[in-house]
Amino acid sequence: MARNSNMAFFVAMAALAFVMNSVGAATTYQVGDGLGWTIPPAGAYATWALNKTFTVGDVLVFTFSNGIHDVAEVTKANYDSCTATAPISLVTNSPANLTLNTSGEHYYICTFSGHCTAGQKLSINVTGTSSPAPAPSTSSPPPSPSPSPPAAVPAPAPSTSSPPPPAAVPAPAPSTSSPPPPAAVPAPAPSTSSPPPPAAVPTPPPSTSSPPPPAAVPTPPPSAATSLRVAGLSATFLSIALALLF
Repeated sequence: MARNSNMAFFVAMAALAFVMNSVGAATTYQVGDGLGWTIPPAGAYATWALNKTFTVGDVLVFTFSNGIHDVAEVTKANYDSCTATAPISLVTNSPANLTLNTSGEHYYICTFSGHCTAGQKLSINVTGTSSPAPAPSTSSPPPSPSPSPPAAVPAPAPSTSSPPPPAAVPAPAPSTSSPPPPAAVPAPAPSTSSPPPPAAVPTPPPSTSSPPPPAAVPTPPPSAATSLRVAGLSATFLSIALALLF
């Protein structure tokens, strides 16, 4: 059963290809029909091309006598002026089969002197290919299902809670207690006791048995220097006595 199905599928495809080739086959045109490519009556080639539709892939056949005619494809400017300089293509042997490969205007002339001006020239307009688009085959296997798109991963919702602010470090409280003032050094109290007066030096009692006084010799009166010396000695003894007491 499977073998018969495959055979039927290939036969159907071959038949479809044959039909498509038949529909889209290129058309071959004999330029001028029975007139051929020669010096024609006035306007003969324009009349020949008037009711024809040329498409890409069609073929133009130019039939002429070798050595007295040729066919060249030229630009529009050279076509209008019948100038054979730098042709797009040139064929000198008959028959010349020229395939229409591009759409747009195409221009042909004979390069022999006086032939183009006498009317041996052809201009045609070529359209795109007329082959219809191929119909889809009903016997072709169904297309494989396309993979389903991956499930969209939901984006994480933006966090609305902002992070807690960092804990404030308390600044040290200013010290309200001032350092204690240095202890006052008490000044020494003034001494209220005066040094005791020097002890009085007792004078020796007068001797009761003194020798009889010598005979009175008149003494000279004491001088002032002797008095000062006696006073200095007295002060010295007084100082020594005070020092011993303290």
